Amino acid sequence: MTAPVPGIYRHYKGALYEVVGTAHHSETEEPLVAYRALYGEYGLWVRPLEMFMETVNKEGQTQPRFALEKAF
Repeated sequence: MTAPVPGIYRHYKGALYEVVGTAHHSETEEPLVAYRALYGEYGLWVRPLEMFMETVNKEGQTQPRFALEKAF
């Protein structure tokens, strides 16, 4: 699975996030995506790569969980 490029992404619920990069879980080596919220307290989050890249169904439409808005 291809990792997301660093940049600004829009979550399917509307919020914007900055993808910082990718990492691996220290025990399982599972690939993770590190990203920062661009609102509120600007929290730093990690999510499994597979989940970050998956599609979701919203109101009967399939769309990416995170869609690239602007690459760095």
